[in-house]
Amino acid sequence: MKKITILPESCGFLERKSSVDVVLVGAGIMSITFGMFLTYLEPTWSIHIYERLDGSAQESTNIWNNAGTGHAAFCELNYTPYGKDGVVNIEKAIAINEAFEMSLQFWAFLVENEVIHYPGSFINNVPHMSFVWNKENVDFLKRRFQALQNNILFSGMMYSEDLEQIYKWAPLIMNGRSMSQKVAATFMQIGTDINFGELTKQMFSALKNNINCSVYLQHDVISLHCNSDATWRVHILDKRCRQKKDICASYVFIGAGGRALNLLQTSRIPEIFKYAGFPVGGKFLVTKNPAIVSQHFAKVYGQASMHAPPMSVPHMDTRILNGKKFLLFGPFATFSSKFLKSGSWLDLFNSLNRHNLFSILQVGIDNFELIKYLINQLVMSDKKRIAKLKEYYPKANSSDWILVTAGQRVQIIKTNDDSDEKRGVLQFGTEVVSSHNGTLSGLLGASPGASTVVAIVLEILQKMFRGKMDSIAWKEKLMDMIPTYKCKLSHDIVLVNKIRRYTCDRLGLKYLEAVSHKKCS
Repeated sequence: MKKITILPESCGFLERKSSVDVVLVGAGIMSITFGMFLTYLEPTWSIHIYERLDGSAQESTNIWNNAGTGHAAFCELNYTPYGKDGVVNIEKAIAINEAFEMSLQFWAFLVENEVIHYPGSFINNVPHMSFVWNKENVDFLKRRFQALQNNILFSGMMYSEDLEQIYKWAPLIMNGRSMSQKVAATFMQIGTDINFGELTKQMFSALKNNINCSVYLQHDVISLHCNSDATWRVHILDKRCRQKKDICASYVFIGAGGRALNLLQTSRIPEIFKYAGFPVGGKFLVTKNPAIVSQHFAKVYGQASMHAPPMSVPHMDTRILNGKKFLLFGPFATFSSKFLKSGSWLDLFNSLNRHNLFSILQVGIDNFELIKYLINQLVMSDKKRIAKLKEYYPKANSSDWILVTAGQRVQIIKTNDDSDEKRGVLQFGTEVVSSHNGTLSGLLGASPGASTVVAIVLEILQKMFRGKMDSIAWKEKLMDMIPTYKCKLSHDIVLVNKIRRYTCDRLGLKYLEAVSHKKCS
């Protein structure tokens, strides 16, 4: 890669009539990963990255603003719901696992090409566990385990209802627990903990070696206007000197977290009219006490409370941040009208318009129990938070834990065009919104987000550059970056083992050979 254009200290450097091939809004993991792809696919294209803060990875990608779970569906119970037929549905779990495997392949590619020099700085093996109690939840976990065992992607997962075995996996959650309590757990040793902030910063640093890529920090993209020739006029505020500037771009991608909704609305593309956003934040209890941290090495996910959103699933996590181990428990939901942690209190109100106001009201009516849940979370006392912690760590002492505010997420509210009333529905996960001609795209939503970033980037590339994606040149480059591009892993045990052996070797992770299973009885 070549040398980047460094941001000058003085203002007024951006010409009013200047143009660029691609503008990326935000310097989090989505925009930076997208930028990395483009520099490989089209090394001569000019790319501008605009970030409103003074560095990359400071919002949702920041190490303290997410749980750092490498979401592979090993432990997340909400990815395997009961279907209408009463059978555990694992389709979403398979899709997320395959998407995560693609992310691992791309990161391995970056290591191989010396973009990343020490993978242990951002990814480490931490076992993934599901842990439940009471008969109903134990029955569900057993059914889930049996269903997952029928797919090679989940080969190696273990299940137990034996207290001694679970104690060996995670002594902290069992020590002090009643021996009469009926519990169950699954254990997957190849789970991961990921510092998405460090990963993003290393990619961001690598982009500085490309002469066709320019980075502008403390530059706030205010709005977008479509020109008559289908290019985009991007209106920018240089926050250092409060000077407004414009630039013309052939393509624009908005990977600005919660801010994406507001910016897409300024473009006035009809595709964004049916969307609204509902901001939800979170807090975590954190300890770095060595006596406690040494007793737990796993990411333990439980069952969400009735009527609680998927992002509220309680979990007790080992985190490895800059070589140091912490324990994190949560999340506890918070509410703010901001769409970003460093956003404006007016974000929610500015997003309301005649196209989405009724959808928001309908979601409020249809999800009254969810509203009650959020209110209860907001008024929760420190004592009740510790009581919740004790469900997963019976011997917890409040003096060992501090409360940390995590990132802000904006859940998608979308008009359901398939319903007769076209009612608004609350939708979890991530969604790409693009203009009809593909010149503008943005990413809405939340988890599993960063873990499936490569699959999301591929979807964005398909929507923005349809013709290029069908070219031999792009296909060959994509195959170099992601060997399983256009392949399905879930039914090819030879390919699964080949790819996992490759990614584990490059990323310094444990390799566990997948074996086929007969259908569980």
